Amino acid sequence: MFVTMTSGCAKEKIKDNTVLIDTGGTAANGITVNISTDKAAYKPGDAVTFTIDQILPPAAKVRYKQAGTILQDASISGKTWTWTAPATDFTGYMIELYGTESGRDVIYGTIAVDVSSDPAHFPRNGFLSAYGQLNSTQINTVMASLNRYHMNYVQFQDWQYEHHLPLSGTVASPDAMWKDIANRDNYFSTVKGYVMAAHSYNMKALSYNLAYGALGDAAAAGVLDQWYLYDDAGHTTKEVFQLPMPPFKSNIYFTDPSNAAWQQYIAAKTNDVYTVFGFDGYQIDQVGNRNKTLYNYSGGTIDLPSTFASFINAIKSSAPQKRLVMNAVTQYGQPQIASAPVDFLYSEVWSPNEAFSDLGDIIKSNDALGGGSKKSILAAYMNYNLAEHPGYFNTPGVVLADAVIFAFGGAHLELGEHMLGKEYFPNANLVMPDDLKKAMVSYYDFLTGYENLLRDGGTFNNPVITSTSMKLNNWPPQIGQVSVIGRDLGWRQVIHLVNFTNANSLQWRDANGTQIKPSAVTNPGFTFTAAKTVKRIWTASPDINGGASAEVTYTQSGNQVTFTVPSLQYWDMVVVEYQ
Repeated sequence: MFVTMTSGCAKEKIKDNTVLIDTGGTAANGITVNISTDKAAYKPGDAVTFTIDQILPPAAKVRYKQAGTILQDASISGKTWTWTAPATDFTGYMIELYGTESGRDVIYGTIAVDVSSDPAHFPRNGFLSAYGQLNSTQINTVMASLNRYHMNYVQFQDWQYEHHLPLSGTVASPDAMWKDIANRDNYFSTVKGYVMAAHSYNMKALSYNLAYGALGDAAAAGVLDQWYLYDDAGHTTKEVFQLPMPPFKSNIYFTDPSNAAWQQYIAAKTNDVYTVFGFDGYQIDQVGNRNKTLYNYSGGTIDLPSTFASFINAIKSSAPQKRLVMNAVTQYGQPQIASAPVDFLYSEVWSPNEAFSDLGDIIKSNDALGGGSKKSILAAYMNYNLAEHPGYFNTPGVVLADAVIFAFGGAHLELGEHMLGKEYFPNANLVMPDDLKKAMVSYYDFLTGYENLLRDGGTFNNPVITSTSMKLNNWPPQIGQVSVIGRDLGWRQVIHLVNFTNANSLQWRDANGTQIKPSAVTNPGFTFTAAKTVKRIWTASPDINGGASAEVTYTQSGNQVTFTVPSLQYWDMVVVEYQ
């Protein structure tokens, strides 16, 4: 949602707020390996190229796992090697580099691989927000970090010239530089360079724009008064989104998304953008409920949400091969959006949806609206008040929010040149501290490597589980307890344990950055009521060994199963497999 610029002004250069990453796993005998892959996602049969930043001990090995099961175990030498992506489509894998020390396995590093021919199956959405005169090294620094987080979509926020005229210049002769709505200098070479870099990593580049925005000079570009929304039946006052001038160069006036002439006009302008820059699609925005009666030029009332599907379908018809996504601000219009040809369901989360429980409810609602086929991305801005001024993100708040979003099968729009703290994406006041940088790598590896357990069907349920080590409650969470989120996958029961034992609030936004890190519990014990005879139990956590999975010893007596996991910090996933 486009909003007034706060104290975080646009950064024209890549500075110390850039999302730089620490990809290391858990140190073993002082060995911590940073791993990268050459793509954010792969098609079945593709060659996957891995690169590490140091030579491993001679006995080091690599194992490729799917849902905790070893598919292949191989020796490794050198800093680069390749692996052929398996033939099964839409599958996540965890790759572990390990050795044996004192008779036990130690993890040197981990990384996930997504093998999916269509990114819409498991979307992970990053962003860009500043397009000053950057060189190829600066561009690739940002895009390499998004690749390490496995982002398969990147939305280009506020890149365009004007909302009604996104391309500056002509298709035959596009301008080398233009002023965006905030009067920032945007450069053709930077936008084009980012699109090309996205494609080199198998990411989809999405051009951001409102569904219904026109600036004050739109008449000169052929936008007619008959296309607008009005505050009165006599079309005397156009509906307007007020912006402070300066720095902004115009207010935004709203057109009628269902007006066929407007649809044709903006579709043509969007197609010009596709031709010049090679964008893969259109990230459609709105500003939410206007809380007033709106009229078209003829004096008829307009129900704004009911216009969204018509608009999306018109844009799709004009360029059928292009990808579409539309923001649902506080879920406004989401039922209509979900019925249209969008790749995934994008929800910008605002009050009254401020509790951790609301994050899960939104994702479950989206799952129902999309028939389980359209996954959720939540634009949920962290440490919101803190982001008014320069400082650091609060790691516990961000990590707890991601644990909840990921455990429910969603993904979080939060990473670009920097991490998001405000809805005005160029705001880069807050920097990720080192522990959060490391956590984000592990959390996105976890989201990707275990995507089939987190985001691929099943039914949410309430496992019957108790603990001798901590207080448990089935979702929603309670302060002072560990909350349990279950997903029944038939022959697998997934049990998520999210630790709120030290939480000082159940508000996910952690607006002032005061959330507390949960105390780690070592070797917690559990008793679980199983539905069938258990064949195997294993566990994984983004907080331990970079998300590497580990077998769990258990005993079963009747339907009672007892087991112990290594530890719990923020989030553990326990997987019970039945015979």
